[in-house]
Amino acid sequence: MKSLLPLIAFSTTLLSPVLASDNEQRTTLDDQTSVAVTIYNENLALIKDQRKVTLNKGLNHLAFRGVSARMRPETALLRSLNPRNKLQVLEQNFDFDLLTPQKLLEKYTGKQIQIATINPVTGIEIIEDAIVLSTNSGVTVKIGNKIVTNPRGEYIFNNVPDNLRDQPTLVTQLTSSSDQQQTIELGYLTGGLSWKADYVAELNSDDSQLDLTGWITLTNQSGTSYNHAKLQLVAGDVNQVRPQFQARSVTKIARMEMVEMDSAVAEESLFEYHLYSLQRPTNLADKQTKQVALLSATSVPVTKQFLLQGNNYYYRSSYGQLGQKIKIGVFVEFNNSEQAKLGMPIPKGIVRVYKNDSKGNAQFVGEDGIDHTPKNEDIRLKLGDAFDITANKKQTNFKKVAHYKPHNVAYESSYQIELKNAKSEPVTVTVREPVPGEWKMIKESHPHQQVASGTAEWQITIPAESSETLRYRVLVQY
Repeated sequence: MKSLLPLIAFSTTLLSPVLASDNEQRTTLDDQTSVAVTIYNENLALIKDQRKVTLNKGLNHLAFRGVSARMRPETALLRSLNPRNKLQVLEQNFDFDLLTPQKLLEKYTGKQIQIATINPVTGIEIIEDAIVLSTNSGVTVKIGNKIVTNPRGEYIFNNVPDNLRDQPTLVTQLTSSSDQQQTIELGYLTGGLSWKADYVAELNSDDSQLDLTGWITLTNQSGTSYNHAKLQLVAGDVNQVRPQFQARSVTKIARMEMVEMDSAVAEESLFEYHLYSLQRPTNLADKQTKQVALLSATSVPVTKQFLLQGNNYYYRSSYGQLGQKIKIGVFVEFNNSEQAKLGMPIPKGIVRVYKNDSKGNAQFVGEDGIDHTPKNEDIRLKLGDAFDITANKKQTNFKKVAHYKPHNVAYESSYQIELKNAKSEPVTVTVREPVPGEWKMIKESHPHQQVASGTAEWQITIPAESSETLRYRVLVQY
């Protein structure tokens, strides 16, 4: 088996391109005049591959080589771009079983091959006929009247089977109305091509502004390359019938390529989605990840928020803990508007935020995912939990009280939230409490706002290196 690869390489060279019927015509990537690639969010792409070919008038067997190995053949559409020429596809076969030593052995199961060995004493080569019985968990052959497992030597094959090729190939049987050179286009949907948006944000010293850079990350695991491709990306949730198309996991990506920031991307609306078009052709090699600049904005105004988010379950019963420490989330928010130096529809992705330390070194301070964000919408990022701002909450009173129709039960409960600030400057904490049922604030130490039907919110300012306590009593009816 160790000499199998060189031998197969010789056979492939002898029969190259890998075998098909003698009357088959072939078109390769060398015939390609144009290729357009539109990539969607859910591991889906539309390929439009144009090539110059010369067909026979009448019946043809055309092998379209160099297509995606993840092609959905039921979506393939082959047509002539010459209006006076007519093509009619009668039959098509997608050959994606690629030539390897193992695949070649599998195709010869039940068939005769030859095994060549060299006598280590005399140096004479001996060639024996063998029948391949099985290729599961090794190779089992029959040589004469003997059954041999994993025989030594070089395996010799007469030819390469028709449906085993060195690269993915769409084989079509079609008729052409012309024998002149013409341009044909093969369009199809494929997996193996995906894209996502990644963003890098850098906060200024007082967290009032940020610089935002957006990148489009493209990944090609489709089994073929796309050279000088017209690249377009669709942002939005396009519906697919899942049982017909499932992604296969591919773990190896050969290399990553960065594209300079001057590669502009144009944006436009498409149906209920947004289309991003790279303004110049690009190469997307197989097993490659490429990054293309999407946007760049500086001095984007930012609002920073410290948020204490409560829960509604402790308004229904007595809660006996002396104190409950609750983390205070840190959020930054900005608006996707032209006034904020942005103003284009932003695809979903992950925003990674950095800030310079006292020595000017950028440090990572958190990340959050964003959904597709249209123009003039707010983008809100949770970067983590505050270290120097803490909260301690406890229920100070709980009792069942008289209820009024149509309610069945009513509770009155009191709470105390102590907020501490270890920073050298004052901070404002938003305390947001989801209160269930029909409720009424009876007493409070700080005024609240009813920001939603079931939500009370307080803005509590805490002096530097000090604390502030929020106390309130609320009536809840169910």
